[in-house]
Amino acid sequence: MSRPLVVVGDALLDVDVDGHAGRLCPDAPVPVLDDLVERARPGGAGLAAALARDDGADVVLVTALGDDGAARRLRELLDGVEVIGLAAQGDTPVKQRIRAEGQSLVRLDTGGPAGGVGAAPARALEALRGAGSVLVADYGRGTVDADGIREVLGEVAPRVPVTWDPHPRGPDPVPGVRLVTPNESESVGFAARLGLTPDDRNHSLLAVRRRAEALAGAWQAGAVAVTLSARGALLSFGAGAPLLVPAPEVRCVDACGAGDRLAVSAALALGAGAVIAEALEAGVRDAARFVAEGGPAVLGRRVPSRAWASVGTRADDGPFDDAGTCVVATGGCFDLLHAGHVATLRAARALGDRLVVCLNSDTSVRRLKGDGRPIVPQGDRARLLLALECVDEVVVFDEDTPVDVLRRVRPDIWTKGGDYAGAEVPELAVLEEWGGQAVVLPYVEGRSTTALVEAAATFGIRSTDEAGESARDERNDA
Repeated sequence: MSRPLVVVGDALLDVDVDGHAGRLCPDAPVPVLDDLVERARPGGAGLAAALARDDGADVVLVTALGDDGAARRLRELLDGVEVIGLAAQGDTPVKQRIRAEGQSLVRLDTGGPAGGVGAAPARALEALRGAGSVLVADYGRGTVDADGIREVLGEVAPRVPVTWDPHPRGPDPVPGVRLVTPNESESVGFAARLGLTPDDRNHSLLAVRRRAEALAGAWQAGAVAVTLSARGALLSFGAGAPLLVPAPEVRCVDACGAGDRLAVSAALALGAGAVIAEALEAGVRDAARFVAEGGPAVLGRRVPSRAWASVGTRADDGPFDDAGTCVVATGGCFDLLHAGHVATLRAARALGDRLVVCLNSDTSVRRLKGDGRPIVPQGDRARLLLALECVDEVVVFDEDTPVDVLRRVRPDIWTKGGDYAGAEVPELAVLEEWGGQAVVLPYVEGRSTTALVEAAATFGIRSTDEAGESARDERNDA
């Protein structure tokens, strides 16, 4: 996208006060927090702008800011973003979260109710007209209603992709926006406000689809994507079968910021020429990864998370950092997943808090097993493993041995198959570098990939590669 992403909406200042809760107050049943650390970050439309900036985009933020310390701090935190301020009556809103080990205990809001917002300066309207993509990140505090903003949004919507993340206290999207992204409860409220389905508060997918269709028509939007938290998002173009984009399964304490991350990724994708469905898929994927990695609390300082793997692989260069967590790792080809695999994986997971499977890549398997293997490609093998509840992450490696990947994962326990009982474990030397322990788990008798391959060969079943070669030969003969 050669032209900038312009984010329009209400910026907030978010402050996280993190501490350790190890005891209760003697005069009240409340936790006492020690070792407090305060971190400030942009919130609201400011968070959206910061996320896009960290993605490497050229970003302009149009927002209302008061004349106070919170506004000045916001500008500092948005270094690298062109901030075009609209005059705001009242103080800049501040949301302070008191947290223990990543879990919010209480939120303290200051700044008062939304006041008036001055007219948009010429530079703000110029930025909108020159945008490569526009994201309206409305938080219901008046920026989107400022004189001049809505009119220019309506002017550019037919030619510039506009993504609109609405707020219950904000205005309806202008006609012609490319994508609107309400969450499920917001879609119920918007439908009721427009008199579309005022009594339909059912949370079935049928009800969600009907609301999305109705809203797409009423707003004259290209599409409406209703976000459904862990279920993903349902996309409707106003008619026809909807697209349900499932969310990757992740573990997170706080899903704060997921909607902002989804909207930013979708807006950037649309600006780069993606179709709406592709943009939403990118948004859902990135939102899942964002909350798995800690959400806005780790903005600008990404940390590895074993809760996320797009296709079961990681691109991190350094060792994992899970202080206090017992990490178990195991390795293998897992070419044809069978009951024996499941039994040993479950046994491995029971030894600790997390299980990482070090999976031989296709080239690695080919060197170890021969040209006929693997039967199942590495991406599919990783997805099958990740579908098991006992597996937390899959790391694909190209080497003949998992030594290098073990140095990154640094497991507390490394498990091997039963044929190593009483024998020297090859990885023991590398495990000793950080005090890891190797253990052997018994095999389930009569279960093996080799036996499955032989049985398949008996019935004339060929590998995917062999079938492809045969199909190509048949086409060539024709």
